[in-house]
Amino acid sequence: MKRKKQPIGRSENMRRIKSKDTSIEILLRKELWKRGLRYQKNAKDVCGKPDIVFKGKKLAVFADSEFWHGKYLLEEKYIPKTNTEFWVKKITRNIERDKKVNEELKDKGWIVLRFWEADIRKNLLDCADKIEAVFYSL
Repeated sequence: MKRKKQPIGRSENMRRIKSKDTSIEILLRKELWKRGLRYQKNAKDVCGKPDIVFKGKKLAVFADSEFWHGKYLLEEKYIPKTNTEFWVKKITRNIERDKKVNEELKDKGWIVLRFWEADIRKNLLDCADKIEAVFYSL
């Protein structure tokens, strides 16, 4: 008789989430590539390691998930019910880190664009249009 698989715990599930080459990044990158926009991805030498970087234009693009980057927390839409204090602190630190990265990049003359995962999934072309408009305006 086969044993039933145990459900994956939150910690194990969160450990499996990637920090780069996520599905939303890939969607956005493919659309930009199709439009002839060439970029670097996750440039280590740019503050915050933006998901998409146009170094010559000093344009940094981030594709942020609502959970990890705090949209759900700020809207009080979804807060984990277990180990709540840990998750609130962790996500709050992420929000603060994002603000600091934005400020540091702007101080160095960069344009920073951030898109929520849901916006990329629902309005991919609009997100790409915004990036393209900024790219060609620089």
